[in-house]
Amino acid sequence: MKLSVYSEIGNLKSVLLHRPTHEIENLTPALLERLLFDDIPYLKVAQQEHDAFADVLRNQGVEVLYLAKLVSEVLEDDALRKKFIHEFLTEANIKTAGRQDLLMNYLLSLKSESAIVDKLISGIQKTEVDFKGKDLVDEVNRDYPFICDPLPNLYFTRDPFATIGCGISLNHMRTETRCRETLFSRYIFEYHPLFVEQEIPFWYRRENSTSIEGGDILVLNEKTLCVGISQRTQPESIERLANRLFQSDMSQVETILAFHIPASRAFMHLDTVFTQVDRSLFTVHGEIEGPLSVYSITKGNGGGTLNIQKQVATLEHILQPYCETEVKLIRCGGADKIISAREQWNDGSNTLAIRPGEVVVYERNYVTNKILEDNGVKVHVIPSSELSRGRGGPRCMSMPLIRDNLYS
Repeated sequence: MKLSVYSEIGNLKSVLLHRPTHEIENLTPALLERLLFDDIPYLKVAQQEHDAFADVLRNQGVEVLYLAKLVSEVLEDDALRKKFIHEFLTEANIKTAGRQDLLMNYLLSLKSESAIVDKLISGIQKTEVDFKGKDLVDEVNRDYPFICDPLPNLYFTRDPFATIGCGISLNHMRTETRCRETLFSRYIFEYHPLFVEQEIPFWYRRENSTSIEGGDILVLNEKTLCVGISQRTQPESIERLANRLFQSDMSQVETILAFHIPASRAFMHLDTVFTQVDRSLFTVHGEIEGPLSVYSITKGNGGGTLNIQKQVATLEHILQPYCETEVKLIRCGGADKIISAREQWNDGSNTLAIRPGEVVVYERNYVTNKILEDNGVKVHVIPSSELSRGRGGPRCMSMPLIRDNLYS
């Protein structure tokens, strides 16, 4: 499979999803803050909603791939299976040899590769293994139920990596809770038969020391990338990404627009406040319409140098030169402050474009959805009472691998 994403809105051909499983049921009120959740979704309904999402995509001709299945297929190789488990456990702070052996033997005793992947995602409780912790850390954390934490955020496949052109940014996540998610992505792109024969450039590496997440990366067109400086993405990472893209003959990116957005839970990623639905049409949270501080980054004259120009302007004014057409913004919830705040909390601005002017949205954001329809956008509505509790919308839950190139 040859990766190809040169826009946010080109006809979607292939996408990576993760159907939530028992990691959701391993959330408890005491663990919500640690695991980055505000509430506990009801798994049965969340899976039904996610299946409806996948069905909408398939019905529109999109190939739907599942992360857990791809990783399971990689782990059919005995050496890779052991290597992956060792790396995963090390990154889960299982560092002593005895504890690693205990969990390695437990995981290898499971009936299949898919069972191993499911267990690593769901988390391992101390009661599941013959765990007898004796060191000070164990004594202090005696009442903590997990020896290996669950990964409930994994159904937001947008964040661990981002497809940019023919390559990927394999991200360094901001929080320790999510760092292991990118290990799945690395093994898929380095070892799965779909990709192993392809020359896939890595625009960013998870081993880098500063954070960047996929929800902050929007591919405006083949020459322009929008990246949020946010709660989850640091400016140092954007500079590193820019240098890699500008220096590679496999990249067509000439400009990165770095949007400085508030570092808060409500503005977690750029795509929670701003997504593209058509060539000149964007959804937006009213509070970031501007004036905004945006840094235009282009290649400098010397090796590894960057030209950085700060601009303070409205969002329309910033985007228009790069869209080469008059830009129109659709405010989440319209002009009503109460509706806007409510629907923004439920990711009314977070749409997934299937093709230009056609998007997937949550049904609960009915005011924003009606405004989209009034502006000529075709909306595919999916149920969202439980999925939305994770604070992410259709774009957050999907990572496009192939889109038709609108600009070729």
